[in-house]
Amino acid sequence: MIESPQSFVIRQECDKVAFQNGFRRPHEELNGWRHYTSTTAQGSLWLAREHTGGWIVAIDHPGIVSEIGLEPVDGGGPGLARYRFADLAMLYAAMPRVYELAVSLPDAPLQEFLYQTKGLPKATEAERLVVQRVGQNIFRERLMAYWQGRCPLTGIADKGLLRASHIKPWKDCDSDAERLDVHNGLLLSAMWDAAFDSGLVSFDDIGRPLFSPALSLEGRALLRWETPLPLSDKHREKLSWHRAAFSYIAE
Repeated sequence: MIESPQSFVIRQECDKVAFQNGFRRPHEELNGWRHYTSTTAQGSLWLAREHTGGWIVAIDHPGIVSEIGLEPVDGGGPGLARYRFADLAMLYAAMPRVYELAVSLPDAPLQEFLYQTKGLPKATEAERLVVQRVGQNIFRERLMAYWQGRCPLTGIADKGLLRASHIKPWKDCDSDAERLDVHNGLLLSAMWDAAFDSGLVSFDDIGRPLFSPALSLEGRALLRWETPLPLSDKHREKLSWHRAAFSYIAE
């Protein structure tokens, strides 16, 4: 059972959880659910406290629900899915990922790009390059959030060694929505990015590297990796384009 109405202490705890994780716009409480939105992330979330001491977060963002990797709980409440945490520490541990996905999915980078480039001239090549740089900066920023600031292959987390790798290159995309879709990007260390961008490496549907015959044995040996890429179906769709573009044959 949800504590309703929330006590002053519980309401303050909910506010701290939400505010510290990017959801700083509180709305009215309804049936024990405290409602929050964000100026930088898409979707809403609700926080509630159970009489037994657990905490529940409800989410209405389909992208978060599909990729958060948590098991939803049964029972009524707002949003598309609800997740229970035994204590505040577990709730705090999960919330950063909620925000990272909310600022990345489904089209938050595109909306930020449209906002930042509204009114910018695009008549000349130089002006179009300025707009492109804005988009590429936003794309990198949101890929950093989505991949949690770490190359998923190698574990490298030094920002200076990480590259925002388009799966389908900017010039080949059909729209700005496709260019700024985080599922059209991988956050790779610089060496892996160079190999991927040139087609010397691609990835299968399980996220394992595929090496081109044009890559030397020495180069292949230098491309060390720890774990396969964790991929969504949308990543797999884009990677099938990459494999076809560079004439990979499925292994």
